Amino acid sequence: MADREHLVYQAKLAEQAERYDEMVESMKNVAGMDVELTVEERNLLSVAYKNVIGARRASWRIISSLEQKEENKGGEDKLKMIREYRQTVKYSYVNICRPWID
Repeated sequence: MADREHLVYQAKLAEQAERYDEMVESMKNVAGMDVELTVEERNLLSVAYKNVIGARRASWRIISSLEQKEENKGGEDKLKMIREYRQTVKYSYVNICRPWID
């Protein structure tokens, strides 16, 4: 099986297993081959990023909600921990998109 076909098949397997981070990696490699993507490949790339980003967005919303609740309660220690953790999530979020930004 050609390398490109192998990567596309890996992405399909990762999708079935709901391992979207791995799906992104496979499709990122296909996209980096400097050839035009097929409709199927574009769809796989879109599904991969949509699911990875969607999960992180949900995390961001939850953390923001917790932060707001702690601000209202005035719990400075917990608030500090939440803000530090939010930076970790932000870093994860930005790194997913970085290859397309650079």
